[in-house]
Amino acid sequence: RQPAKTLWYDRPRYVYLEFCVEDSTDVKVIIEDQRLVFSCKNADGMEFYNEINLYARVNSKDSREKRSDRSITCFMRKWKEKVAWPRITKENIKPAWLSVDFDNWRDWEGDEEVERAMVEQYAEV
Repeated sequence: RQPAKTLWYDRPRYVYLEFCVEDSTDVKVIIEDQRLVFSCKNADGMEFYNEINLYARVNSKDSREKRSDRSITCFMRKWKEKVAWPRITKENIKPAWLSVDFDNWRDWEGDEEVERAMVEQYAEV
């Protein structure tokens, strides 16, 4: 098994992770207060596994994941809102499979309405 390519970005209330696995099956996501464990298989049967010790604490009860044909997106509610995360990992190292999602990275100012709308959209799916 190997780690899935993963993108992440930070918002005032949530931290988002996107595991880039197309046509995933057997998806398992475990979100704990300080850790996330992800596993799945792709259409070819290759196994993916990622384990991330998180930079800061999240509210695991108010965190979710959403599977699409192209990826699995997790959004984790920060324990301390409006505190920027400089990285997603507890350790100050950057694994080769982990990248910042610059397409979704934004300056936070006035961003709470956009974020609330995104979370509601995910919840409806």
